Amino acid sequence: MAADQQITLRLTIGEPVPGVAYSLQNKQGEPVCAVIAGEQPLSFDVQVAVAPGPRFLGDMVRREGPTRRFIYIAIGEQAGDASSPWNRRAKIDIHDLPAKLLEKALAGSVLEALLPGRAADGGPACASVRPLGPWKVVE
Repeated sequence: MAADQQITLRLTIGEPVPGVAYSLQNKQGEPVCAVIAGEQPLSFDVQVAVAPGPRFLGDMVRREGPTRRFIYIAIGEQAGDASSPWNRRAKIDIHDLPAKLLEKALAGSVLEALLPGRAADGGPACASVRPLGPWKVVE
């Protein structure tokens, strides 16, 4: 694997809470690409650099410990909407992407995770959010 090859990850929230702001969150904790959710699924495409190891790098990639890498989706206040009743973020792990899918992403395919939109309280899903199924190649 060459150093710092780029891949695209698509994070799709299946049932976002309508009227709530969602965004990616960069390493500085700032919202990026904020949008207000409607009734339809909401997607964010994230560019990620992949170094040998593999190691995942980039402005949206956060780390915890020596191996855990993840991306935050900011919600409500954290997405820049100061008037929102929600102040949450969802943590989506990327360090455990299957090797076969990672190979396809390095060859130019987009990998997508379908994420739950709602938490048990009916508000936006937050904390460590697991995809509803396996990551897949976008056709």
